Amino acid sequence: MTEPAATASSPIPAPLAKRGRIQLVDLARGIALLAMFVFHFAYDLSNFGLIETDIAFEPGWRLFARCIAGSFLVVVGISLVLATRNGLNRAAFLKRLAMVIAAAAAVTLGTFFAMRDNFIFFGILHHVALASVLALPFLRLPVLLVVIAAVIAFALPAFVAGPLLDQPWAVWIGFSRAPIQTADFVPVFPWFGCVLSGIALARLVLPRLEATAAASWRPRTKASRVLCWGGRHSLLVYLVHQPLFIGLIMLATHVVTPLSPDERAFRAECQRSCTGPALSGRACGEVCACTVDGLKRENLWQKALTDTLSPEEGTRMTRLAQACLRGP
Repeated sequence: MTEPAATASSPIPAPLAKRGRIQLVDLARGIALLAMFVFHFAYDLSNFGLIETDIAFEPGWRLFARCIAGSFLVVVGISLVLATRNGLNRAAFLKRLAMVIAAAAAVTLGTFFAMRDNFIFFGILHHVALASVLALPFLRLPVLLVVIAAVIAFALPAFVAGPLLDQPWAVWIGFSRAPIQTADFVPVFPWFGCVLSGIALARLVLPRLEATAAASWRPRTKASRVLCWGGRHSLLVYLVHQPLFIGLIMLATHVVTPLSPDERAFRAECQRSCTGPALSGRACGEVCACTVDGLKRENLWQKALTDTLSPEEGTRMTRLAQACLRGP
């Protein structure tokens, strides 16, 4: 989730090439980082059992995560065009590429030891590193061809499949139909389409941006300056934020008792069976939490978990849930 350095020549008009850094791009990247903080913090709270929602499987949160990843990759495409408007700087590109590869390797190594069952083998940084290389020829092609390539990249996973592509060594391409267990997975397809979309967008917009005040915009408020700073140092921020979040949450678990896996599963199943036209997901969450508290108070919790409630106790659990539904 960072801006690769110069990669190849780009047909941006010379007047625009003379301009300095376009800080609106830093701002956009900073806003995407802020959204990522929200998702990762919620994910960590869920992973540690401090909230009931299973963020990894909640459709709304999953959509949010995809939007964040897509926005980062679009900005990567824009940044590639910006970084090459004065021509190719091979040394700078290779240095930046090496930094992203090293960061991706650090993420893989760290998650392998910290969460081996869900370690990240091809996440956002892995994709950025590979996409920075794959995008090189598209920086010189006509914009129409870049748009067509983006459409193809988005569409390919719906049409390409096969047992060979389900093998572990091939899943990173993005054509596998096999279930994949990892904390962050951003395969080449369809996500490379986002990078190509960013390239096409930059090639279309940047020549027109020269005549507007947006090209020379500078942050004036403290909040915008912080966001721009984060956008300029996105690789560092990306690497640091998760260890910081996890450390803070681990400290919080000494104050707040996390939900046990059994209780999280019970509440999740309760919510799935409760949510409908009559009750919102939030209302169902409150009803299920109230029911669990009632079961614990009546010393029925362990029996409810092991499904060993007698008929009378089952009736009692139903009444507890109904009382929770009615409210105080």
